[in-house]
Amino acid sequence: MSEERGRLAAYWDRQQERLDEMERKRALRLPSWRTRKRRRALSVLVVAGDLILIAGAAMFQSKPPAVFVVCWFGGAVIAGGAQYLLRILTGKMSGGFSLRLDEREREWRHRVTYVSYQILVVLMLVAVLYGLIISGTEDGGARGAMMGCALLVTGTTLSTVILGWSLPDDDPEDFEEVNPA
Repeated sequence: MSEERGRLAAYWDRQQERLDEMERKRALRLPSWRTRKRRRALSVLVVAGDLILIAGAAMFQSKPPAVFVVCWFGGAVIAGGAQYLLRILTGKMSGGFSLRLDEREREWRHRVTYVSYQILVVLMLVAVLYGLIISGTEDGGARGAMMGCALLVTGTTLSTVILGWSLPDDDPEDFEEVNPA
């Protein structure tokens, strides 16, 4: 039993080191974008992509779905690309373990996570209501599933969007400590 714990602890330490290395590399990316203005612009892009995704789900039909395909994949590309960049810019606060955050960062992340969870619950209730309303229509099940997916994706992006919108500008001195080597 003790040997197993030792192996698990060693594995956990290796994972932490790997994550720390990834964070150091990520911290060097896009240094001129680490401003509140850029993060807010990306937050708006994520929300716009999510709204396009929701509009595509609302227009879903099994017949030739030209508008649906454009909205669904266009929204996914816009939201996904902006979300990827925003996660780089928000750094370890949006994707790291709580143990790696300082007290202020941990409190901020917990608050943002709580708010985004509450909004996600409301979005899932909207998805259920939407599914119930359209259940008697043609392709009601598929349309409800598409809306559920769109609202779930929207809900999962919220914590990073809120962080991107509300975080202050990064302190340039924080990045002087990170060695590119």
